[in-house]
Amino acid sequence: MKSPRIPLFSVLALLSVTGLQAAPTAAKTAPASRVEVTFVDPEKFTDAADGQRGSDWGRDGNLEALKEHIERRASTYVPEGQKLIVKITDVDLAGEIEPWRGGNFQDVRIVKDIYSPRIELSFQLLDGSGKVIKEGTRKLTDMAFLMNVDINRTDSRVYEKRLLDDWMRTEFAAKK
Repeated sequence: MKSPRIPLFSVLALLSVTGLQAAPTAAKTAPASRVEVTFVDPEKFTDAADGQRGSDWGRDGNLEALKEHIERRASTYVPEGQKLIVKITDVDLAGEIEPWRGGNFQDVRIVKDIYSPRIELSFQLLDGSGKVIKEGTRKLTDMAFLMNVDINRTDSRVYEKRLLDDWMRTEFAAKK
C-alpha cells in the first residue's frame, strides 16, 4: 500500500524543484506593465479603511485590491506600446462604519444608498515614446450604486470596482 506514495512523492518533488528553477527565468521575460497605479497620500483619503474614519485598519488591503483591479482591467483597454498612469488622490468606500451602533457593529460597514462610493483620480495615457495621448482628472461617483442587480456579493469592494470599470469603459473604449 505504501509503495504508490513513494513514486508520487518523488514526482511531486521533482516537479517542484523544476518549477523553482524555471521561475526566475519567467520573471525576467515578463513584459513591462502597461498600467501603473499609485496612491497619493493614502493616509489622508476620506474613507479607505475598514475601521472608523481616521483609522488605517484594512486600508492597505482595500487599496491593493483596487490597484490590482485597475491593472488587470485597464490592460484590456490600453493597446500594446502605450502606458496608462493612474494616480488616485482620494477614496471614499461605499457604506460607512457606524460606531454608535456599539458592540460587534463598531467595525461593520453599513451600506446604504446615502453612502455612495467615490474615487478621485488623475491619469495620463502615453504612447510608446512617452508623449501624452490623453490626460485628465476625474471625480467618480455612483449615486445609484445599489440599483444594479448584477452584484457580486462575495467581493467587499464590488461597488468601487464597478465604478472604476464604468470609468475605464467610458474613457478608453475604442470609438467606432
